[in-house]
Amino acid sequence: MNHFHKFGLGILSIFALHQLNAQQKYEWKEASSGGYTYKYVTNDPLKARFYTLKNGLKVILTQNSKEPRIAVNIPVRTGSNNDPSDHTGLAHYLEHLLFKGTDRFGSLDWAKEKPYLDQITNLYAEYNKIPTSDSVARKSKYHEIDSVSGVASHYSIANEYDKLMASLGSQGTNAHTSVEETVYEENIPSNALDKFLQIQAERFRNPQFRLFHTELEAVYEEKNRGLDNDGWKIYETLLSNVFPTSNYGQQTTIGTIEHLKNPSLIAIRDYYNKYYVPNNMAIVMSGDFNLDEAIKLIDKDFSYMVAKPVSDYQDPIEKPIVGPIVKDVYGPSAESVTIGYRIGKSESEDAMMSDLIGEILNNGKAGLFDLNLNKAQKVAKSSAGPDQMKDYGVFELSGSPKQGQSLEEVKDLLLQQVELLKKGQFDTTLIKAIVANNKLSVLKGLDNNDARMGMLMKDFINSKSDNWPFVISELDNMSKVSAKEVIAYANEIFKDNNYVIVYKKKGEDKNVIKVDKPAISPVETNAGRQSDFVAQMTSTPLPPIQPKWVNYATAIQKAKVKTAEVLYVPNKENSLFNLYYYYDFGSYSNKYLPLALNYLQFLGTDKYSSADFSKLFYDQAASFSASASAESMTLSVNGLNENYTKAVSLFEDLLLHCKGDDEALKSLKNRMLKSRADAKLNKGAIASGLRNYAAYGAKNPFNNVLSDKEIEDLTADQLVKILHELPNYKHRILYYGPQALPVFTAKLGSLHSIPATWAATPKAIKFDRVAQTENEVYFANYDMVQSEIYWHRKLDQFDTSKLAIVNLFNNYFGGDMGSIVFQTIREAKALAYSTGALISTPAKKEEVFTFIGYVGSQADKHDDAIHAMNELIDTLPLNEHSFTSAIGTLKKDIETERITKTGILFNYLALEKQGINYDIRKSLYNSYGKYKLSDVVNYHDTELANKPYSYIIVASDKKIAPDSLKDYGKVKVVSLEDIFGY
Repeated sequence: MNHFHKFGLGILSIFALHQLNAQQKYEWKEASSGGYTYKYVTNDPLKARFYTLKNGLKVILTQNSKEPRIAVNIPVRTGSNNDPSDHTGLAHYLEHLLFKGTDRFGSLDWAKEKPYLDQITNLYAEYNKIPTSDSVARKSKYHEIDSVSGVASHYSIANEYDKLMASLGSQGTNAHTSVEETVYEENIPSNALDKFLQIQAERFRNPQFRLFHTELEAVYEEKNRGLDNDGWKIYETLLSNVFPTSNYGQQTTIGTIEHLKNPSLIAIRDYYNKYYVPNNMAIVMSGDFNLDEAIKLIDKDFSYMVAKPVSDYQDPIEKPIVGPIVKDVYGPSAESVTIGYRIGKSESEDAMMSDLIGEILNNGKAGLFDLNLNKAQKVAKSSAGPDQMKDYGVFELSGSPKQGQSLEEVKDLLLQQVELLKKGQFDTTLIKAIVANNKLSVLKGLDNNDARMGMLMKDFINSKSDNWPFVISELDNMSKVSAKEVIAYANEIFKDNNYVIVYKKKGEDKNVIKVDKPAISPVETNAGRQSDFVAQMTSTPLPPIQPKWVNYATAIQKAKVKTAEVLYVPNKENSLFNLYYYYDFGSYSNKYLPLALNYLQFLGTDKYSSADFSKLFYDQAASFSASASAESMTLSVNGLNENYTKAVSLFEDLLLHCKGDDEALKSLKNRMLKSRADAKLNKGAIASGLRNYAAYGAKNPFNNVLSDKEIEDLTADQLVKILHELPNYKHRILYYGPQALPVFTAKLGSLHSIPATWAATPKAIKFDRVAQTENEVYFANYDMVQSEIYWHRKLDQFDTSKLAIVNLFNNYFGGDMGSIVFQTIREAKALAYSTGALISTPAKKEEVFTFIGYVGSQADKHDDAIHAMNELIDTLPLNEHSFTSAIGTLKKDIETERITKTGILFNYLALEKQGINYDIRKSLYNSYGKYKLSDVVNYHDTELANKPYSYIIVASDKKIAPDSLKDYGKVKVVSLEDIFGY
């Protein structure tokens, strides 16, 4: 039956919104302002300006003044596709090295440092010529590299770039490399734009590849982490077979082990000179700034760059896939199936059709995969959609088996949905619903600077032909597509057997070869010193930005709907609403509660089936969710205000009148048991469980779950009874939307079931953290290259007076790339790709602070990593400059933070749990400047130094024998059954 026709479309009202006005014209226009000419596209929701400087540098700007911050990307149109075939991974290396400074910063004395850097470059060239079979000669040469690097490090300043960004108040300093792009990422306060652009211009002027061998070791760690990631192995296997000729499949971004062992600084410099030129780069910004002023600053700072011809990588024309091509991938994680079809390039008609087909198959609510596989619980989970790249793309289908289901059965079910699409056996009105829901998503995302900037950045990477009109008109173009065209395109790309299928199977991967640890001596980081350039940049203060505090007494209006308290914040910006029913109890009060809420999505009523509800919500461009954490539960509905009554009525009808479905429960139990079994194969889940075991003991929040027997004995009536009774328990109503408060309360009073008196709130189980009285080691075995190491210690009970010193300590000690932990363990000693440490602040006033440390290390560096962290825990290095920077960073974060919309509601609730009824940020902001470094030292020495700890280690017992850990404390090998409780 065609349910959309049955129920009647509510879509047309969406198109009446002026923000979503369909069928507009998107055309390039030209304009001038502030002495600069730019292009723009009519009806662009981002109102972006596209400039091209005289040297070819693209500047793409979009203004958004919701908060005093600016999201910035500096993309370069190059990635692993352009890596030389004998130096794969080079683009990624280079990305890391662009954080090392230039001849003006990152160095204490460039004239003295340069000869050593030149010598290191030459030594690597000699090293590359030694055959890998000659281990003695290679070891000797690497020792020479290590020695000279140690001398050179006396003149270098590690992480000076990161510290400089922190001094500006930047957040999320990072970068990434993929097949076609290298992108440098920052999020800065709006008052720092002038200085920021000067720093970026300097960054790209004459980068120096200092501290290379320790950074290389970090890349080794990154490679080893990838070898432990079955998802990456699946993806690389898929691409290598979908693209047997192109670099999309033949060159991985991180590079081969052989090439990682033989880097060439000469080749890296040549690559930089070839691709890092202005006509191959852009500056993309979204945020609170003046457009005319910004382009002047960019032109002033980047005009020194000189354009050069750039020859793009030309993808060969791949021959059609003749298959199926079947590949197996082995590893310790759960089994799955991934099927890939080659499709056309991004920002094309092919890409638009692939996007549309992806939504018809899998939109999260009403697609063929959603209804026929996920909602019907035919598989554990499934998904479908395109992965678009510049010259080609991959359309992926993926699925995981239920308990007792074979991978072949999953494959058949996935392909059956494709066949339905090819035969036109889908609801053709779904196209309109897809367009409407996606336009609604665009409307929601207009406030988000990262989302706005990300769209513009990807367009720059994917197109040299100014394709922005196509990008922003895609949804309008989709709305014109007929079902006949969809069917024809589906039959074109999903031709019989023209796919690659990757079976992820459980088992030992015989092909994994880790990157071995070279002998590296710790280098000097000069952590407390700075270059003249940085001193100049930081000598003058930034223009002030005044913080804005939330007065919760006025920001939140309170009312009643019958006996339920209402917390109300008006939405004065658009016609979207968010409605929440918030309960102060969760799974600690009822272990069945999360399962009952999960069961709700598979239920219907006498009037509508579960599939009907999914389609109806999708038709209204609305959605609902129901979830429980340990001590709270939230039921929510959101969407367009004009569909508010319909959406809320639908949810209330489902919650109050849902009927038990034995077959759905049987499938849910099957999937739940499979999910529980899969969790025992997931290193992240194992680590999380082991941390809980160490923190709370054998009975802990992580294994507070249903037993197999409790699941087996569970009936549909039990779960439905829990759902039907939910409105009877005390809850608060949270609303952010455009309705006036009296209108909202009156409407909801007629829609929402509330009892005259509340049922007694179920009592919650209490878990107490274990105090560490001696060092203990908790070990769990997992087949992997890496070793995951955590430190845990219970501290004092929550106290608002300690929040400021805790935040200061965290920022100074282990908060980011400029922190003591990162500087020492990664930068100076090259012991980890990822490391950090912090004092965790509890969510409730009755709970305690805890210390958590982490190092992800190669197994053969395991002991060195533990000793390095222990040294920092026992003796805090002193760095007055870093401490001052920590204070500045914390204050700048508060100055530019704006708590708005639903954030007001949920921040209020979070503060309430901590016993706070005001904006705590104000007192923190005013107190940070009163502290001295000695206060942080005293806190560290009192709370952490020379204290017993729980060491939590997940590693392969083939690489780290548990008995070898006795030096750190009493060792307990914890079984998966003890960790998970089943």
